Amino acid sequence: MEGKEEDVRLGANRYSERQPIGTAAQGGGADEKDYKEPPPAPLFEAEELTSWSFYRAGIAEFLATFLFLYISVLTVMGVVGNPSGSKCGTVGIQGIAWSFGGMIFVLVYCTAGISGGHINPAVTFGLFLARKLSLTRAVFYMVMQCLGAICGAGVVKGFQTTLYMGNGGGANSVAPGYTKGDGLGAEIVGTFVLVYTVFSATDAKRSARDSHVPILAPLPIGFAVFLVHLATIPITGTGINPARSLGAAIIYNKKQSWDDHWIFWVGPFTGAALAAIYHVVVIRAIPFKSRD
Repeated sequence: MEGKEEDVRLGANRYSERQPIGTAAQGGGADEKDYKEPPPAPLFEAEELTSWSFYRAGIAEFLATFLFLYISVLTVMGVVGNPSGSKCGTVGIQGIAWSFGGMIFVLVYCTAGISGGHINPAVTFGLFLARKLSLTRAVFYMVMQCLGAICGAGVVKGFQTTLYMGNGGGANSVAPGYTKGDGLGAEIVGTFVLVYTVFSATDAKRSARDSHVPILAPLPIGFAVFLVHLATIPITGTGINPARSLGAAIIYNKKQSWDDHWIFWVGPFTGAALAAIYHVVVIRAIPFKSRD
């Protein structure tokens, strides 16, 4: 019995070492000179499939993405469905941006200690490329995030079917006057900003040097989402989150929601990959550590 308890404890410790936000394993207040790079996560880890913490993390990602879509899409519907057209009648584009960024801030804060607070397949993909989590966990997170997004958008439609179907359903598409290349570029750069912020806010070496960094991590991440929305809502409605785009597209399910849908997968995944490469190779210089 004691051996099993020890295995569970060690397994939990191994998992915590890979949590991207706010864990003692990423520094614990040690001096920067004593900092040691955490080992990369294995590609496959069969032991995760028998651990309750694995499934608990997936449930947390599902619920967080569900709440994210529910609040954000409902806010969008309140703005685009305003019959008066008065600027004072809705929160406007700034309010939409605050809704998306504020929800990410809140949800990352709530779920960081359980799942890492990804709430976005692009973030999960970037962290996977940086070897912060296994492929098993990355795929599971992405599936749960997409399911949560579909359910969140579905609840909004259930509450306000006429408003939802008559105003685009919060689905992403390239706005008139912009090309598909413009939309793709906006999604790549926007997601790069987000994932780069995630890496910087949760950097293990900074956490080792400054104990307040993990605590404050949700704030810059949410603010990055807010700023990217301000910049790119007029271009694509701002995706930077494939689960968010997929959930709205499936529930709205009209031609216009699928015409440009590939952009909201290719763009965010490309931006996340570039951010991961930049962080690992340039900022952390991990491939060159052995030469020092």
